[in-house]
Formats: sequence, structure tokens, C-alpha cells
Amino acid sequence: MMTNQELFDISGRVALVTGASKGLGKSMALALARAGADIALFARDVDGLKSVKSEIESLGRKAEFFSVDVLNKTNIDEAIEQTLNVFGRVDILVNNAGVNVRKPVLELSPDEWDLVVDTNLKGYLLMAQSVVPHMLSRGSGKIINMASILGTVALPMQVAYASSKGGVIQMTKVMALEWAKQGLQVNAIGPTYFETPLVAQLRNDPERYNFIVERTPMGRWGQPDELAGVVVFLASKASDFVTGQTIFIDGGWTAW
Repeated sequence: MMTNQELFDISGRVALVTGASKGLGKSMALALARAGADIALFARDVDGLKSVKSEIESLGRKAEFFSVDVLNKTNIDEAIEQTLNVFGRVDILVNNAGVNVRKPVLELSPDEWDLVVDTNLKGYLLMAQSVVPHMLSRGSGKIINMASILGTVALPMQVAYASSKGGVIQMTKVMALEWAKQGLQVNAIGPTYFETPLVAQLRNDPERYNFIVERTPMGRWGQPDELAGVVVFLASKASDFVTGQTIFIDGGWTAW
């Protein structure tokens, strides 16, 4: 029987994190590195990626970054090939890259809808299609998709984002079913509002900031480091019999 430390140790594993240049992606990449993994960092913000790479290397782990647009299949395939050349394998895929456009339903343009839904949903599909064949050939792998409480809770001004995150929850279940007998576990994380650059506009709006605080039973926003435990759990042997699930990290929001 493994010790608790061994259950959560991912030393020798390689994790690929998209949207890794800042916010929750950066926090999850650092958490996985602290748990022992080497990290492939995907995003478009090269300066941000360089900074995260340096932080990971200061922890004694190997890191490399790749400038990737998750809606460009050719770009993804080339970056995955380069990742395999550098690291030799990918054990953990964290699909995190995402965007949001907050507008009323009647004011959201088709292009804005496409940007949000394609990035947050199609981008996860394209990444999985490129990474998973490698995992299947080895008979093991962990896929962690970033969902949201808005995949199950509705709020005004969030039609595209909520639709995309509801899709992520269902995508996670389908992927889990398709690959369950082939050694892969596919799960999602559903965070509430965390204090990251993606929601800077909301944090600077006292009315909306306070609405979120009041709606959250714990009475505050989440901090990026508070995702560390669940992402390491889902990336490690501790979650080997967990698949198709969405774990909400929301200070109790979805318990209402």
C-alpha cells in the first residue's frame, strides 16, 4: 500500500498546461511543479511564459514554453511534437486556456460568441485530439479540463461563457467514457470567481464584487493557490478511480 505522500507524488511526470502564462494556469503549473512534475507551458503571452518558466526552474523542475494558439490545429500539432522532443512524454494535460465576453444576450455579436465558445470548448477538443493518441499508446494519462461554476449556475451577461463551460462539463464526461478502459482519467475543475487578471473588471466594480462575496457562503473570492490541492489530486495516483467528474472549488456557491 502506498503512503499518502506517494499517492500525491508526480515526480517524473510531464504536465502540459494551456493558458499557463498567468492566473489560474500559472498557479496550476506551479502546483504541479511543486508536486514533482516537469512542465510544458502553452500560451500566446511569451513574456508571461518566460516568467513562469523561470519560477518553475527555481523549484528544481524542468520547464519549457511554447507560443500556442489553441484554435490553430497546425500550431498545436507542431507544439506537441516539439514538447515530445523535449520531454519525451506527456502524462498530464491541463486544458485551461479561456476567454470571456460579458454582454447581454441581445448585444453579443456572432464573432464574440465564436471567440468565447471556440476558445473555451473547441480549443480543449483540439488539444485532446493532439495529445491523447500519445497517452493511449502508453496506456495512461490524466486530462484535467477547466470548467466553471457557470457550467451549472446561470448569471446574466454570461451567455457565451456559461454555454461553453456547460459544454466542458459534458465534454469531460464523454471523453471519460471513451477512454476509461484504456487507462486515461478525464475530470474537470469548476472554480468560482478567483482573483485573477481575467476578472479584473469585476474586482474593480464594487457592486459586482460585493454580489459575488455575498453569494459565496465562505464570504470571499478564491485565491489562485487554492486550486493547488485539487489539480495535484486529479493529476496523481490518488485519483486513479475518479473519472468523468467535475469538482467545484467555489467556497460553497453551488451548495445553495
